[in-house]
Amino acid sequence: MSAQAERKTENLPQWKREEVDELQEIIESYDSVGIVGITGIPSKQLQDMRRDLHGTAELRVSRNTLQVRALEQSGLDDLVEHVEGQVGIVGTNDNPFTLYKELEASKTPAPINEGEVAPNDIVIPEGDTGVDPGPFVGELQSIGANARIEEGSIQVMEDSTVLEAGGEVSADLANVLNELGIEPKEVGLDLRAVVADGVLFDPEDLDIDVEAYESDVSTAAARARNLAINASFPTASTAPTLIAKATGEAKSLGLQAAIEDEELMPDLVSKADAQLRALAAQIDDEEALPEELQGVDAAAEPAADEGEDESADEQDDTETDADEADADTDDDDEDDGGDGGAGLGEMFG
Repeated sequence: MSAQAERKTENLPQWKREEVDELQEIIESYDSVGIVGITGIPSKQLQDMRRDLHGTAELRVSRNTLQVRALEQSGLDDLVEHVEGQVGIVGTNDNPFTLYKELEASKTPAPINEGEVAPNDIVIPEGDTGVDPGPFVGELQSIGANARIEEGSIQVMEDSTVLEAGGEVSADLANVLNELGIEPKEVGLDLRAVVADGVLFDPEDLDIDVEAYESDVSTAAARARNLAINASFPTASTAPTLIAKATGEAKSLGLQAAIEDEELMPDLVSKADAQLRALAAQIDDEEALPEELQGVDAAAEPAADEGEDESADEQDDTETDADEADADTDDDDEDDGGDGGAGLGEMFG
């Protein structure tokens, strides 16, 4: 606290010093501290709101001059400019986004009075007003509503904007809205600003679509992971996929180069068997072939490069799901190895 602020506090009456101390204690007890507008909220409803906040936030209403001194003494000068009109101090250990969402959800519709400023466009909806024919149709027309008498009642023929946001409510408009039961404003704690971890947040900063934000973050994370895999950048998340991808590429290279490795032998045998059968299917003189290869139909036999194609497929699978690729590789190896070994064994065994 500055020496000037301290002198100002010392000059206050005892009850005001105690009030400033209590406000300062509240401010310094919470991670997030904000200023909320309470204009137009009846006393009983304000007490209900304070009670509803119990357990998640604390609301304290006091004289503006005392709130300003408490904020200055706590080093929250950024909030001072928002202490204007009827306001209170709110403190919470939740983050500012949660506080804003909670305060907005607690607002309730309320009538608007003469002289108030419209927070949004005021629209009288199309339809039957439920009011019997009489002078009220003229009142509707006088405020700009397209209304007339039809089928024994007063009808509004189309949605009619009778006052744009920011306009002042006239006595005639207030009476018409009250008659129709239209409540165009919301009553609740209006968060003006909040400070958390030294950062000042305005309501515009906090009014976000949480689901859309989470979706954007999820999409960005997926794209970052895909980029890391394509760039062969190892992390805890990408390492299993990179290893599986490298395994698939090594296996494909080994098959193409016909490297006699123990793990590749089943696929090499299967590949050779498929190539042999494809070649046999092209020979017209079946008598020149071993009995096992006579009658081989090229269309019904595996392609000569089946082993290589399967390896390439396995390599592609590892880029999306390494575990699934490993399982598929094991299954294909067993199946192809069994068939290939039997075919060559019968011919040359």
